[in-house]
Amino acid sequence: MKRPVLTIVGAFVIAAGLGLASCSDVGYVRQCAVGHLDLLARRQPIEKVLVDPDAPEETKTQLRRVLAMRDFASGELGLPENGSYRCFADLERPQVVWNVVAAPEFSLKPKTWCFPIAGCVSYRGYFSEDEARKFADGLRGDGFDIYLYGVSAYSTLGWFDDPVLNTFFRKDDASLAGLIFHELAHQQLYLKNDSAFNEAFAKTVEREGVLRWLQRSAPEKIEPYLQSLERKKAFLDLLQKTRSRLEEVYASGRFPEIKRKEKAAVLNSLHEEYAALVRDQEKMKGYEKWLAQDLNNAKLASVATYHANVGAFRELLRRNDGDLPAFYSAAAHLADLPVAARLAKLEELDAAFKSREKSAAGEFSGRGGNSSVAGGR
Repeated sequence: MKRPVLTIVGAFVIAAGLGLASCSDVGYVRQCAVGHLDLLARRQPIEKVLVDPDAPEETKTQLRRVLAMRDFASGELGLPENGSYRCFADLERPQVVWNVVAAPEFSLKPKTWCFPIAGCVSYRGYFSEDEARKFADGLRGDGFDIYLYGVSAYSTLGWFDDPVLNTFFRKDDASLAGLIFHELAHQQLYLKNDSAFNEAFAKTVEREGVLRWLQRSAPEKIEPYLQSLERKKAFLDLLQKTRSRLEEVYASGRFPEIKRKEKAAVLNSLHEEYAALVRDQEKMKGYEKWLAQDLNNAKLASVATYHANVGAFRELLRRNDGDLPAFYSAAAHLADLPVAARLAKLEELDAAFKSREKSAAGEFSGRGGNSSVAGGR
């Protein structure tokens, strides 16, 4: 369940160029700028790579897939038409950046860092894994739960032409298309200081875009894709139950040592419930590694950031009859609302989505064309 998006690095490069970084951020901005400039220096137009006799055929095959997806994103999904994902960079490493998420020992609210342009975000990204680990170790020494993970892509929100990276190519067609649609969605709409809003919007565009892409390119893959989303939903529901239990523990007035034991018991029960889920449904396998490493508040918080409000945006898309440009406009209107009004509207949309989903009892309608999300699971 690695998170594919990191917008803060590109924003930091801009901030550095504009002289907006505070003294305490200078070192961090420097590593962001150096890492990003190295990435830019490695870019080559995809068309040039495709005619390079020394370029691996496997790379060329992958890049042809990307170009088709990129054209589809702008031509059929109404996402920005620019130079992003029309060039290629081989970073010669498995991840582009490493994210650090931190949360207090007895809280599921992640620590945030606030910067010019990007606003406040609930993670901090590094081009160097060693530097990310050093930063994480410092926070861990201060008593925070830490989640450190590599990501395969990030967006500069349209300030630069983001390249296709070698780190993209471990993905199947649906995942690769989803990554490109997700990143371009951040260029379509980005709300400063609200990571949950941004990720829910991009996740909704990603899901709808992949369904339409598969309908065009490989209809036989739609059902496996939807099944993978159902598996993820079941796992996320299990994580939400765990979060609710932890919130009860943390809200109690018990002594820290008692909370610590109860926290460990709740996290252990998550392992047990997942094992039971796999016994009942073997198709649920695949999350063992994710559960085995750094299962703590920070990890649970990172998942919540990327999946909260997705139901609200899917409902908003349905109310716009699956019309993506209209959906983008409606989402932008939401972004312009005062915080309290925006949150209230998102809650109303989410409640409507859950009610409709419950009444549908898992029914899937409108598989094809523009209605894939408007009526889908």
